[in-house]
Amino acid sequence: MALIPATILTGFLGSGKTTLLKRILTEAHGQKIAVIENEFGEENIDSDILVTESKEQIVQMSNGCICCTIREDLREALQTLAARKRKGELDFDRVVIETTGLADPGPVAQTFFMDDEIAESYLLDSILTLVDAKHAAQQLNDRQEARRQVGFADQIFLSKTDLVAAEVADALIHRVKHMNPRAPIQKVHFGEVPLAQVFDLRGFNLNAKLDIDPDFLKEDDHDHDHDHDHVHGEHCDHPSHAHEGHGHHHHVDDDVKSFVYKADRPFDPAKLEDFLGAIVNIYGPRMLRYKGVLDMKGTARKVIFQGVHQLMGSDLGPEWGEGEPRQSRMVFIGIELPREILEQGLDQCLV
Repeated sequence: MALIPATILTGFLGSGKTTLLKRILTEAHGQKIAVIENEFGEENIDSDILVTESKEQIVQMSNGCICCTIREDLREALQTLAARKRKGELDFDRVVIETTGLADPGPVAQTFFMDDEIAESYLLDSILTLVDAKHAAQQLNDRQEARRQVGFADQIFLSKTDLVAAEVADALIHRVKHMNPRAPIQKVHFGEVPLAQVFDLRGFNLNAKLDIDPDFLKEDDHDHDHDHDHVHGEHCDHPSHAHEGHGHHHHVDDDVKSFVYKADRPFDPAKLEDFLGAIVNIYGPRMLRYKGVLDMKGTARKVIFQGVHQLMGSDLGPEWGEGEPRQSRMVFIGIELPREILEQGLDQCLV
């Protein structure tokens, strides 16, 4: 049986996850989707689109989709769905997991790699994060879960931009890009998103063959090298960092940050493996996502490398093009990562 693609939908309380999910489930796309909901008192999607009010854990929806409310372990829910699909009792093409607004998506993502039975049935496609433009500045200031949700994202949807001034939305986009430069950001209105931007994003293929977009680490137009190292510190007056409603502006320094490492010399594979192993051992819990295209000594092909917390994987990508500069590029997103230690250590792994 082919692997079942899975998408994790996350975002802080009130960011619009349920709105987006309702849209995905009711749109005529011909796909049968199983939804796993973590129920922690948030509005449930099933109230107005389910066929029946049922006490059962797994219910069929009017358009053939399935809704599963987790009252126990995510792992068990995934295993149950896969087993019933194999037996022909349930028919669905993919799974969407809606996390609670207060969830850290890391452990949810790790379920797909740590558990052999889940890894044999599912392919984690991507983490989608919804960010509420009206309340995000405050949430990002106050709540680490909100910052982690941004750091883990493969795709960020900015909701409620119609409720804020253009400069507020721009300031938020600027801030979020510094936290996670690898996730495209898109404004959405009431969950209206083309399905192509929700499914099959291949954001998470830890060990699968994948062609990485060569521009995935390019700074955007206003973010040239001269402010490439700009860090939001205590003296930063970026509007997105100001607490609303205070007589004085209190600025915060986001603990989730990203940085890009580039090198023009190839890596020594053994040295790099040892160094990354040691780093992940020490800093793994603080490393949210890290990813790169590497030039390794001894191979004519790009090495694609990706990780989440303590889990990392690499695979051979396409060959380096004729005349293409063989440059390694890595992005690290994490909580107060020691940039200098990482850069010096990576420098020492070069041939």
